[in-house]
Amino acid sequence: MKEKGRKVIATNRRARHNYTILDTYEAGIALVGTEVKSLREGKASLVDAFATVDHGEVWLRGLHIPEFSHGTWTNHSPRRTRKLLLHKREIEHLVGKSREGNQTLVPLSMYFSDGKVKVELALAKGKQDYDKRQDLARRQAEREVTREIGRRVKGMR
Repeated sequence: MKEKGRKVIATNRRARHNYTILDTYEAGIALVGTEVKSLREGKASLVDAFATVDHGEVWLRGLHIPEFSHGTWTNHSPRRTRKLLLHKREIEHLVGKSREGNQTLVPLSMYFSDGKVKVELALAKGKQDYDKRQDLARRQAEREVTREIGRRVKGMR
């Protein structure tokens, strides 16, 4: 019986803070056996990860998957470059967009989907400091509005 649903392994929480997300893609990832076993234990870090397009292939760099605890000499290198599996037209679209402007490919999350490891990849543009401050101020204002609405509904004011 196949396992259904989506089990999140790791998320890149700083990505949405540092980048404006323009488009997202779901990509498979080529892994070796001990990497999958380590991911099943829930160990991975997307903090310094980014993707590049080289010679018509998409590569994920900087992803840290620690060595499998029960592995032997066959263990993998924790920060090796891993190939992302996308359709050719998606890769061509990414190449065109990344050459068009100062846009980058950032992994947002890594998860199991029906037993296979997937990466949610985003085409993103870097935010300036003032953009980050504006987003924080907007989020805080929205939070205060919902808090005030909740108080009024409860009859506290």
